[in-house]
Amino acid sequence: MSWLIAIAVALAAFALAAFVLGVPRQGWTSFAAALALGLAGYAVQASPGVPGAPAAPRAAGEIDSGFSYVDERKEMIGSSALSGNKKLVIADALARQGQFANAAAMLRGAVHDNPRDAEAWLALGNALVEHSGGILTEPSLVAYRRASELDPDGVGPGYFLGLALIRQGQLIEARGVWQATVEGSPEDAAGRALLEERLVRLDALIAQFSGQAPVPQQD
Repeated sequence: MSWLIAIAVALAAFALAAFVLGVPRQGWTSFAAALALGLAGYAVQASPGVPGAPAAPRAAGEIDSGFSYVDERKEMIGSSALSGNKKLVIADALARQGQFANAAAMLRGAVHDNPRDAEAWLALGNALVEHSGGILTEPSLVAYRRASELDPDGVGPGYFLGLALIRQGQLIEARGVWQATVEGSPEDAAGRALLEERLVRLDALIAQFSGQAPVPQQD
């Protein structure tokens, strides 16, 4: 079981680097080799039979360098659709400092004040995912679902749901979510062009792992 977890983490790291962090395609081989070397080190030095210690909680002020979901959320929503909720602004400031639990608490207040604030629901889903270390939970799924219901033409909820799935190593499921999001959004929707670009990268990544040609994109 420990080997399956290690491989899944390596795949998720590769996916994140390939199209979230923008590692060039020509660098994929080198990055994959580095991950393989890490797995080899695990094989030599790991002790799967030793019980693991509980993970230390995220320290206050620790900044997640993986990606800035605050900036990407705004890009996916578009400047004309930003809610301007004061609690959302405070939550964003907390999130930028890595204080995702506090951000989520503030966002719960925001959606309580205005249950129809789609951006606040989306931000809440993101904060909950980040607080759980990139793992989708039932509360985060509820938040994404609510954001999608309030903004059915928006690509934000589908984009971040797919991104969370990728971080969990569920590339095929993420592709399905992203493809459905593209197909269900207007051509001029904010963030759609970026999502289409990420979808192409994801298809290339899946193809590289499976040894097949990338899935052709629909017009």
